Amino acid sequence: MKQDTTVPSGNNHQPGLRRVAIDPISRVEGHGKITLMLDAENHIHEARLHIVEFRGFEKFIQGRPYWEVPFFVQRLCGICPVSHQLAAAKAVDQLVGVEQLTLSAEKLRRLLHFGQVLQSHALHFFHLSSPDLLFGFGSNPAQRNIVGVLDKYPELGLKGVKLRKYGQQIIAAISGKRIHGTATVPGGMNKPLTVAERDTLLAGIDDILTWCQDAVGLNEQIHTAHPEHHGYAAIRSNFLSMIGSGGELELYHGGLRASLPSGAHIFDQFDYRGYQQIIREEVRPWSYMKFPYLVELGKQQGWYRVGPLARMNNCDMIATPLAEASRRRFKEFGQGGFVHDTLAYHWARMIEALHCAESINQLLRDPEITGIKLRAEAGEMRSVGIGVIEAPRGTLFHHYQIDEQGLVEKANLIVSTTSNNQAMNESVRLVAHEYLDGHEITEGLLNHLEVAIRAYDPCLSCATHALGKMPLQVELVDPDGVLLDRLTKGGNGLIERIV
Repeated sequence: MKQDTTVPSGNNHQPGLRRVAIDPISRVEGHGKITLMLDAENHIHEARLHIVEFRGFEKFIQGRPYWEVPFFVQRLCGICPVSHQLAAAKAVDQLVGVEQLTLSAEKLRRLLHFGQVLQSHALHFFHLSSPDLLFGFGSNPAQRNIVGVLDKYPELGLKGVKLRKYGQQIIAAISGKRIHGTATVPGGMNKPLTVAERDTLLAGIDDILTWCQDAVGLNEQIHTAHPEHHGYAAIRSNFLSMIGSGGELELYHGGLRASLPSGAHIFDQFDYRGYQQIIREEVRPWSYMKFPYLVELGKQQGWYRVGPLARMNNCDMIATPLAEASRRRFKEFGQGGFVHDTLAYHWARMIEALHCAESINQLLRDPEITGIKLRAEAGEMRSVGIGVIEAPRGTLFHHYQIDEQGLVEKANLIVSTTSNNQAMNESVRLVAHEYLDGHEITEGLLNHLEVAIRAYDPCLSCATHALGKMPLQVELVDPDGVLLDRLTKGGNGLIERIV
């Protein structure tokens, strides 16, 4: 939806500017908007991404027993609930003194996680982003959607639907439901995978592997064949991700690696339980979403990107052969260095989907995946637990502190989309100035801004956590839409009236 209003005098903007808003941003999870401030010649004075919903999970889980936390926090989202459940479960393992799961429990968690990443990546590319890439950013909006994809590219669209379905079948087999199931317990898992369930999943894996390879090839072809995509919303940034002990791509457990735009490491194999030493979160008055940054580089230079592009740049290898071959082609495109193209997120995302499919195939053929020893012995209770996982959208932090009765006293979540907040704003500003500045604003041009946001696959519902410092604006309008009164509360807590 396009909103076009004149900015009242008395605010912080130059008088006479117009505000154009995309509200809501379409084809993303959650609710957000992009606002542009333009002068009479349509020159861009400001472009920002705003998150306009608030969740507050960090606050209302306080007072709940620690063992409930994994199932509470997964209600943050219907797209990536498994990621929240597993990150919280890893924190809860620490609370009960478990350092190492049984082999069967850890492999089940990994299988669950691979199923989650596969279904989420398939959903994002085929349902949400492929219409832009296949039809063009400014194409007819009546066609630029998943229905249009199914109509013009029925085989491709059907593959996307089936890929997501397969990932959800894995989730359902392990946790009982496709969405918001129950799988983890402190120190392990609550039920084994049966041989029959394993065999059912194995029966479809060959097609999944083929379709993932096709999706990687399609994304590689789209990106390399369109030079205009290379610099689109592209920003040079730092990158943060989890990494395996040998430098390999790792989605479930590992150390943290951060890199400069040049590829040089800022730190490597950092124990994520000490994340507060390396990451801070800044609150700004115009968004419910925080702005994390690396302490070593400071607020101005320390913002970073997470997710598939960060993981593909940061890792030295991928442990599965088909995905590793695809990663090598990705690195060749970047001439051996980091790829900063924002639209390359889609290519990296499908390489990860292929890695997930290969890993699922390996795990389903592992005899321990149907093992029944699923819970480790608890150790000494601890007051603090920190779980980190690579969610589909990037590095996800869950941090909990409990009291002597096992009730949550404090909680902090740094969600993947929160880490990408500054980067998304930078990309929006870049696209606004390059494509919209000085032009008549059309739906097609506005979609260029949404394309930049969609590349990050943001989960806006998960990312809204600035409780206590969030800005607020209340407007009173008459039936004709004329503004009668406005109250604003800034990030500093001050309230002012603008009539």
